[in-house]
Amino acid sequence: MKTETLDARYIDLDLWPTELAVDAMLEGQMAAVASIQSQSAGIARAAEEAALRLGSEGRLVYVGAGTSGRLGVQDGTELYPTFGWPMERMVFLMAGGMDALTEAYEGAEDDVNAARADIDRHSIGAHDVVIGVAASGRTPYTVAAIEQAKAAGALTIGISNNAGARLSEAADHSIVAVTGSEIVGGSTRMKAGTAQKIILNLISTAIMIRLGLVYEGRMVAMRISNAKLQQRGCQMVQDIAGVDADAAARALELAENDIRLGVVIASGVQLEDARELLERHGGNMRQVMREVEKRG
Repeated sequence: MKTETLDARYIDLDLWPTELAVDAMLEGQMAAVASIQSQSAGIARAAEEAALRLGSEGRLVYVGAGTSGRLGVQDGTELYPTFGWPMERMVFLMAGGMDALTEAYEGAEDDVNAARADIDRHSIGAHDVVIGVAASGRTPYTVAAIEQAKAAGALTIGISNNAGARLSEAADHSIVAVTGSEIVGGSTRMKAGTAQKIILNLISTAIMIRLGLVYEGRMVAMRISNAKLQQRGCQMVQDIAGVDADAAARALELAENDIRLGVVIASGVQLEDARELLERHGGNMRQVMREVEKRG
């Protein structure tokens, strides 16, 4: 298993000048990025099918242990503030439970019964998309969760850093970024973790794009939670609807800081009609604006 093997080039790493050690680690990070290039088509396919599967009621489920699990939680947690993805449509399954985000739980990643029970407890099914992340590609908890979710009809995506591992065989979509040996042997929070973080970013963002939560390159479903985001939201309404700052601010206030609703209102649609439009098109901004433009 390449992620666990020791690279002889770094056997004396502790004796190196710090600058050389940092350069070597940076080189490893760049190699991690490069390892993803061959997986771009597979990432796109997984994201497209995931968006179709999620529809208007499916849940996005992240599964992992240790660093891999924490990266999944980090990625998923950002989807609500960035894209307005409802937290009730998000599930995090971490080996050892959510306390394992900050503490190590001995043997948790080997507990296949806990993995199966976690999938069953959340009633994972055909509308759901389950993303399992494991550097080794063979973490028992993660593999068992993916197998159980697939048996329940969910769409499954496996992300790993070793070719030919069980996770790849178990998942409907397999993303394998072969990052090789770590500069610090077995420390998969480094190269493997970087590759996983990027892949998770790519998949989740591509899903949100396909669901229509990005419009004209903007985070139109973003949640406004501070003064900076208030200004950004107002600017989005202004730019997309082609109105001045005062009109944008009024529309956004009427929309109770819902940027998509504010854009539609600023485009000349009455509040209730604007709400109905967004609901009818599942919040897909491109589809909504096409209809607004047709109305003239």
